Amino acid sequence: MRLTLPREDGSLQPYTLANTASPFAEIAPARFNRVAYAAAHVVVDPLKPCDPWDGSPVVDWDATLAFRELLWRRGFKVAEAMDTAQRGMGLDWPTAKQLIVRSIAHAKNIRGADLACGVGTDQLAAGPDTTLGDVVGAYEEQIEAVEAAGGRIILMASRALAAAAKSADDYKRVYGELLRQCEGKVVLHWLGDMFDPELRGYWGTDRIPAAMATVLDIIRANVGKVEGIKISLLDAKWEVEMRRQLPPGVLMFTGDDFNYDTLIAGDGRHHSHALLGIFDPIAPAAAAALNALAAGEEANYRAILAPTIPLSREIFRAPTRHYKAGVIFIAWLNGHQSHFVAARGLQSARSVLHYAKVFELADRCRVLTDPELAVGRMRSFLQVHAGVG
Repeated sequence: MRLTLPREDGSLQPYTLANTASPFAEIAPARFNRVAYAAAHVVVDPLKPCDPWDGSPVVDWDATLAFRELLWRRGFKVAEAMDTAQRGMGLDWPTAKQLIVRSIAHAKNIRGADLACGVGTDQLAAGPDTTLGDVVGAYEEQIEAVEAAGGRIILMASRALAAAAKSADDYKRVYGELLRQCEGKVVLHWLGDMFDPELRGYWGTDRIPAAMATVLDIIRANVGKVEGIKISLLDAKWEVEMRRQLPPGVLMFTGDDFNYDTLIAGDGRHHSHALLGIFDPIAPAAAAALNALAAGEEANYRAILAPTIPLSREIFRAPTRHYKAGVIFIAWLNGHQSHFVAARGLQSARSVLHYAKVFELADRCRVLTDPELAVGRMRSFLQVHAGVG
């Protein structure tokens, strides 16, 4: 199969697909030896009245839940209502709450389905008068909503806390108070400012070693309430250093979309589990790789997963916060939604050249599960957005 793709020099060049079929299209039984959360995107309904830049998104609940069911069938846990779902970038708290309630209910009908849900403070419009008490109250509202629905909690980083906190001690006080009142164990969430510039200085400092010391103090003081921590800093050395220092029984969940292959494999002494946005678009290949790793076939694991790294680095390249556009693009190419529209019109955040490169890299790492469909949709995209026939 061939089509014409634009290049960075402004030329148009023929491209022949490297793979006319995906070896990962069929769903195999999952036998993972790592905990693997896929942070899932949300499918909007483009036919319902909505002002994308100003209003709440109208969610296509059937398509959104069907995609989660597919992730569960491939063996993944779902990290629900996280930043991959455009939390704080199109998905507001009232809609996120609906998503959480619906997803928890749907999981009860799927054998083996499991999920944890993002809890934050995005219903709080932070300003100069916002107090730590306001931040705690916003977190508590969302904790109560998740626990009332029967869900488990991922305690997300808070823009409001980043604005209101004056020191590392403020973070220790807030997280200590929240963890003490959670019913079960939670996953903490350290999201670097490359994902969200408003989180700069989180944990009370711009220095990563000092921030790590604060997080480790929080975990050690509340070890009975912490399942693990996800860190997304896009620099493997910090994750390797931190997981070495975690108390026994506390898991490291990699959120490093640049280096997840080596971090999940581990170094012989320690390894990371996974809570990744990239597992949404590369789920077929990631599931096959994790099955191989569990079977002791590390060479096969690396052979499957390593080719996905260039795709992930392109999707998550700076400005990293726009990575959701590439995630949704691949979902559309693979037929998981009937359109390429995102909440708040985020599909416009990346260029035609970016999408052409994503298409090519997705082909090369064999995550286009229906290449014929993907080629047809890529051609229509290029015709509409670039006038390429």
